[in-house]
Amino acid sequence: MRFSNTHIPYGCYWSTPFCKWQGSYANLHPLKFAAQVAQSALSARHISPDIFDALHLGTTVPSKSSFYGAPWVAAMIGAEGITGPTIGQACATSARVIAGAAFETEIGNDADPAILCITTDRTSNGPHIVYPNPHGPGGKGDAEDWVWDNFNSDPFARNSMLQTAENVANEAGISTEEQHEVALLRYQQYQDALADDAAFQQRYMVSPLEINPTGHKVIGTVGSDEGIFPTTAAGLKKLKPLMPDGTVTFGGQTFPADGNAGMIVTTAGRAKDCSTNPDIKVKLLSFAQGRAKKSFMPAANVPASTRALKLADISITDVKAIKTHNPFAVNDVYFAREMGIKKEAMNNYGSSLIWGHPQGPTGMRLIIELIEELTLLGGGYGLFTGCAAGDTAAAIVVEVDS
Repeated sequence: MRFSNTHIPYGCYWSTPFCKWQGSYANLHPLKFAAQVAQSALSARHISPDIFDALHLGTTVPSKSSFYGAPWVAAMIGAEGITGPTIGQACATSARVIAGAAFETEIGNDADPAILCITTDRTSNGPHIVYPNPHGPGGKGDAEDWVWDNFNSDPFARNSMLQTAENVANEAGISTEEQHEVALLRYQQYQDALADDAAFQQRYMVSPLEINPTGHKVIGTVGSDEGIFPTTAAGLKKLKPLMPDGTVTFGGQTFPADGNAGMIVTTAGRAKDCSTNPDIKVKLLSFAQGRAKKSFMPAANVPASTRALKLADISITDVKAIKTHNPFAVNDVYFAREMGIKKEAMNNYGSSLIWGHPQGPTGMRLIIELIEELTLLGGGYGLFTGCAAGDTAAAIVVEVDS
């Protein structure tokens, strides 16, 4: 999809810090938590929920009452008169939520629509599901651990996500050493986001964030991302591959996490009205998807990005900043080789390889960081891409004019 009149008001986006699996957010209801954060973020920007024509919700892990999805979240933030879709597309969820909001903006069913996009997931304490099976022994049902079982088994390819990284590494000749070089580089880039009292993250992050599950008592505070693994060359060298005859170690892959993010998508005119800096224009140019061959998930970023760039009518050499959802270091090695760019030219200020992977909001945080990086660079084109379950990927191209 190519877009001509879709904008993201500068500064009208936010993300919580991300917290490791079973960390500070483990017992927070993800939809209630996301609504609470969105209310606070909108209030801080003096934006009334009354301005929104729809809410697009992205979440991939079911939670209690999530059947009611976007309409429930809209009501919780004080926008009882609107509705919208609830989308779950694994790690491509954020890109698809933003693309859906952009499509609705482009077709203009409402004059100058303003759409609130919220993405949230809690991989911690995900549901353990029993499906009825009257034909099972004694009528015993079929059980599934929603998070863990799906991480470890693609029902079509019949292998784990880790195996897809090994398949790409094997075919492309990507060694453990090269993966560790990228992991160390990404960790060092993340340190730039923490410099000067996390000045970069303060541009968009809701922090410090009080943990208040009941609304009556604060039980803790989260100041920054939880679960970051201190990374050194010596430490990485000690790690062994997880699979027999494999290449991927714990240091070369991300970890499950919890968190949420939000963003407003609207037309140029309304973007200027609610932007925190009307002189900075953020335009959404294109969205595309791609699919790699069976069991080669990390490779899917290449066709998705190639299509998104073509739709935006630019080339990779025109792009000033790149952010990738990189569940494996293999992703970035392969992408850099195939796209003809340097590994150092991607993921300034960090990426999901370092700060974790809550699935639904992962891509939205990366796109927010992409916008802020482009702003610091004085504007230009930016590319986001991220692989997802089913050997797929999504990509988005934005342009910042500052």
